Amino acid sequence: MHTAPDPSRTALLVIDLQRDFCSPGGYAHQAGIDIAPMQAVVANALRLLQAARTAGLLVVHTREGHLSDLSDCPATKLQRSVDAGAPIGSLGPLGRLLVRGEQGHDFVDAVRPISGEEVIDKPGYGAFHRTRLAQVLAARDIEQLIVCGVTTEVCVHSTLREAVDRGFACTTVSDATAASNPALQAPALAMIGVEGGIFGLVQSTDEVVASLQGAKVTPPDRVNTWVQAFTGA
Repeated sequence: MHTAPDPSRTALLVIDLQRDFCSPGGYAHQAGIDIAPMQAVVANALRLLQAARTAGLLVVHTREGHLSDLSDCPATKLQRSVDAGAPIGSLGPLGRLLVRGEQGHDFVDAVRPISGEEVIDKPGYGAFHRTRLAQVLAARDIEQLIVCGVTTEVCVHSTLREAVDRGFACTTVSDATAASNPALQAPALAMIGVEGGIFGLVQSTDEVVASLQGAKVTPPDRVNTWVQAFTGA
């Protein structure tokens, strides 16, 4: 965001800041992943949330998880979780791993959604796959996404790449995202910027918050002018 975003056309997308990925006893912890990097980004995600709420952006929170009978979990994904040492659906300290309605599936308290914010429960890595996210964004005429959350190399990237294919202008927040392996964070962010920013911009929390503080709503006549110029109406 080189200039202040239009809050009426911009959404903050908070990816999977849930206990299964950020809390002791959750899926990631059970799989032997160091959850400290995931926990560390919660503070910056909260700063983004506060700025987005003040600026009037649409805020969307996602959670990865499956139906209690695992009917929406592909056998290949289930086997990967077995190989990782944390079978999806098995019982852990926070309930059944990556199962909707369990304690581990719930959001980290600091970034819990407030009234009016959207919650997207997703069975896959990408937030568009088998969800209503596209419809939610279309209903608000969203054109630009600010993306934060975990993990950078999996769910953030999966969502980001499809968002770009769908025509959204995207900004990934470098210090409000975290990889499951810290060594993957820098390469995952570097991939976004290849070919002049093929997957959008990478900015810090400070930069995004500053942009949101200067955000101004596009006047209706400017919107109409833009539509007329590109549709011939």
